[in-house]
Amino acid sequence: MDELAQYAVALKGVTRRFGDVMAVSDVSFALHPGTILGLIGPSGSGKTTLIRMLTGTLRPSAGRLGVLGEDPRRFRARTRERIGYVPQSFVLYPDLTASENIAFVASLFGMFWPRRRRRVREVLEALELYDVRDRLASQLSGGMLRRLALATALVHEPDVLFIDEPTAGVDPILRARIWEILRALRDAGRTLVVTTQYVTEAEHCDAVALLSHGRLLALDEPDALRRAAYGGELVQITTAGSVDESVVKRVEGVASVHRRGPKSLLAVVEDAGVATPRIVEELTREGTAALSIDPYVPTFDEVFEAVVARDEATRKAA
Repeated sequence: MDELAQYAVALKGVTRRFGDVMAVSDVSFALHPGTILGLIGPSGSGKTTLIRMLTGTLRPSAGRLGVLGEDPRRFRARTRERIGYVPQSFVLYPDLTASENIAFVASLFGMFWPRRRRRVREVLEALELYDVRDRLASQLSGGMLRRLALATALVHEPDVLFIDEPTAGVDPILRARIWEILRALRDAGRTLVVTTQYVTEAEHCDAVALLSHGRLLALDEPDALRRAAYGGELVQITTAGSVDESVVKRVEGVASVHRRGPKSLLAVVEDAGVATPRIVEELTREGTAALSIDPYVPTFDEVFEAVVARDEATRKAA
């Protein structure tokens, strides 16, 4: 049995070059059904290129891919019908209404009228577009068009969804609503691969792949990724008086210390529960007091910066 066939989506050593440009370099990961994977990174990091290879519109220069057990370039018709794709620039028919756009796509998948009518209504309601079902696409707002594009990808009830930048250019409230919809799809057993340049959206994913310059820098669950980025747990220390970082650094179980202010330090520790009383004791011995030592949860912007910085340091050392 092909090792990739047991996963909903899988890549092994995938590389894509455009002439002398390396767009994607040696990327590997695998997803079980019912998972949201966030492909996260800045523009030009290789996210869209990966999606295009996974949907079969672009051939890899090297490596292997599997979606629902098949090579995307050789999908059978029945397999392709189990896949939904929302590209970053989705083309809708401006002179058709919202419901007509969805019905048209449904007809392409061979849906007969009774089922097509039912599914059009279901996706319109699910994406809160039913009240504008008779409005021309050209008259819809940007946020409505984003949701309409998603509706057309959902109408045939796919098992795997590839969604490229679903929240680009939309306001924070709509962005949160779109992620609610995506998580509901995940809870219904669907597998989603979602690209985004908003690093903070990693919070909404089951697994996060951080990409930079076509390279996969890290892949893990959000909380595990935070720990891996810094090499341990983080605690923020507020002291009564100014203290040198070396005082905390010499405490057993402290990996590193970073100053955040005159009386504020951020420490990476192996175990916060064990390290905290030791830090309090060492500060007292030094003649100052710890006013507070609290767990610190870094934002994913900070995590991404830490991962990129560590990668650059490793490459320079090599």
